[in-house]
Amino acid sequence: MSDTKRLETDVVVVGAGLAGLTAARELVRGGHDAIVLEARERVGGRTLNEAVGPAFEQVVELGGEWLAPTQHRALALAAELGLETFPTYSTGANLLERDGSIHRYSGTIPSLGLLPLAEVGIAMARLNRLARGIDTAAPWTARIAPRADEQTVASWIRRNVRTRVAREAMRIAVEAVWAADPADVSLLHALFYIRSGGSFERLLDTEGGAQQDRIVGGSQLLALGLAQQLGERVRLGAVAERIEHSAQLLDVIAADGLRVRARRVIVALPPTLAGRLRYEPALPAVRDGLTQRMAMGAVVKCMAIYDEPFWRADGLSGHATSLAGPAAIFYDNSPPGGSPGVLLAFLEGRAARATLRLSAAAREALVLDGIARLFGPRARTPQRYVEQAWSDEPFSGGGYAGYFPPGAWTDHGPALRAAIGPLHWAGTETATVWNGYMDGAIQSGQRAAREVADALG
Repeated sequence: MSDTKRLETDVVVVGAGLAGLTAARELVRGGHDAIVLEARERVGGRTLNEAVGPAFEQVVELGGEWLAPTQHRALALAAELGLETFPTYSTGANLLERDGSIHRYSGTIPSLGLLPLAEVGIAMARLNRLARGIDTAAPWTARIAPRADEQTVASWIRRNVRTRVAREAMRIAVEAVWAADPADVSLLHALFYIRSGGSFERLLDTEGGAQQDRIVGGSQLLALGLAQQLGERVRLGAVAERIEHSAQLLDVIAADGLRVRARRVIVALPPTLAGRLRYEPALPAVRDGLTQRMAMGAVVKCMAIYDEPFWRADGLSGHATSLAGPAAIFYDNSPPGGSPGVLLAFLEGRAARATLRLSAAAREALVLDGIARLFGPRARTPQRYVEQAWSDEPFSGGGYAGYFPPGAWTDHGPALRAAIGPLHWAGTETATVWNGYMDGAIQSGQRAAREVADALG
């Protein structure tokens, strides 16, 4: 084997998303050497920019994009890299498609009618109250954990929400947050996730919430900035396949024959993808079971691009909710100057899985039909249409993040972050604050780097 196929370092990081790049930079800053192996020919993981014009700021994000005011790590990184943020456009009325008609409303929750609106508000308040009893570092220890982890969010909604419209609104809210159907998600996982973000409303809100701000030039600039600081330590197109490990030494072997020897490894992949690596010796059953149980959400992020944001002249914010589907949530995703105009539509959960069986042209037609129902016939003929199906990404496996079905937290939760000899784990799924978001990915990278630095001494 040639020298170019055999490398040595202190730490190997598998995955050049925000978690892996953050971990590597923290270790290098602490005086340790690190090599990052990234399967793709780009960095950024589940962040991905797409140019929609020649100017620097004329970019849309095909993956993770928004920042909340309490996401202090991501905001600090953006500031450090000299990146600016701008608010998601929210001026004007929001739209609700319900029972074949379009209604205007303001605020986070659509105008569902007095009783359904009250039911949704009460349901979210109850979930927030239950979430306050969850320790995000150890959800399985909560007093309500056994009972909450044996049921789904769907079963909880059936018992606590009576009207059809309110149940539909709760379903869409769950899909918007987890890109999964309520029947797929453990109630304990939902409570943990709500606690990690602050409240259910904060996960859904634009102003003051998880969708408040965007980065000028696109969120992938966070990863690109970190990778630039790491330089040649980041190796693209290196598909890690196998990790041979002992108590104090390991080798990470890539598909092209590259072998990197190190004292520690940080696997910064979604748990389901981490489980597809080969480990010699094999991982303990509790860790292997965790990677089998944690599913990825299903999402297709779709954008229609126009010469201008014409809906703004009609007094519309661009934010809409459709109970008819298949796309249920819409945003104005235009660049900061408003040119070009961009409408964003999400296909999530079952809608994503169903439409992914169709041709790309048929899926586009469905999305544009939904946009036109809400925003008028002009919306049916954009200048350009782009989409990103994260479930089709072999090195992502889905989006927005992994989630636990019933029973997984109480059976396998302690294995989520626990190191196994020289093996350490990072990724937004392991975060205790803003789990599933870019801020959570950064937190996880910092935590994993601390663990490794302590182990190396």
